[in-house]
Amino acid sequence: MMRITPGIYAHTHEYIQTGQEDSKFGFDLKTGLADKALQQVLANKRMNMIGIHAHIGSQIFELNGFQMAAEKLVDIAAEWHTKCGYQPQVINVGGGFGIRYTKDDNPLAPEAFVDAIVKTIKQSAADKGLTMPAVWIEPGRSIAGPAGYTLYTVGGRKDVDGLTSYLTVDGGMGDNIRPALYQAEYEAVLASDPFAKTTETVHLAGKYCESGDILIDQAHLPATKPGDVLAMLDTGAYGYSMASNYNRNGRPAVVFVENGKSQVVVKRESYADMTRLDQSYDPE
Repeated sequence: MMRITPGIYAHTHEYIQTGQEDSKFGFDLKTGLADKALQQVLANKRMNMIGIHAHIGSQIFELNGFQMAAEKLVDIAAEWHTKCGYQPQVINVGGGFGIRYTKDDNPLAPEAFVDAIVKTIKQSAADKGLTMPAVWIEPGRSIAGPAGYTLYTVGGRKDVDGLTSYLTVDGGMGDNIRPALYQAEYEAVLASDPFAKTTETVHLAGKYCESGDILIDQAHLPATKPGDVLAMLDTGAYGYSMASNYNRNGRPAVVFVENGKSQVVVKRESYADMTRLDQSYDPE
């Protein structure tokens, strides 16, 4: 498949916009890059281009961007069919359906996005006289995000007169880079009592040597003490997949839980794991 940039700005953080013309992703339509790429692919007997793909961004709450992208993909398919007889078997509109990270988020159901996308492609294909292609959609985050939580143990606390207190936990930007990278927002609860009444607002700070290592800037929590376990919600997407050994720290374990049963599926990383590639140095 060929990924194009359809020239559509998604209403989301600039770091996760990927469909605009000024993007490192995809072949641009306006400059003719996509046309040149198509000719090279079609001229290569070893390649079989089954379709066209676009992805306009992530954590999107509105339908119109997806509808515009779907229509644009059909437009380019029709243009290529006229120019060189190429017709895609597949149109892939990517993903990026938003989920609820905080109480201020009001995402649409994935079904709403799918319905709007499919209807747009059906109508556009009919209007252009094209055979209806298969429609591929990448719902990733909308499935994985709400399915995962990250558990942190409360450690130290820093209270400063007149300022918001800092509550530090045993993880941070090494296991979830999103808050530091593009100010992603989350909510956290006391794992032993998720519905406990909140009594204070704190900076939920990570353990890493960075001022930007704040997991939740304004975390509304009940009273806590060292050793309490907090659950940060909706971390099933872009959490472990983007985790790192930042500051030479090991990555956490991953545990699947279903119907009251649990199973470790990724072991906790040890110092031995992190140093296994190190070699002794002999200056002679």
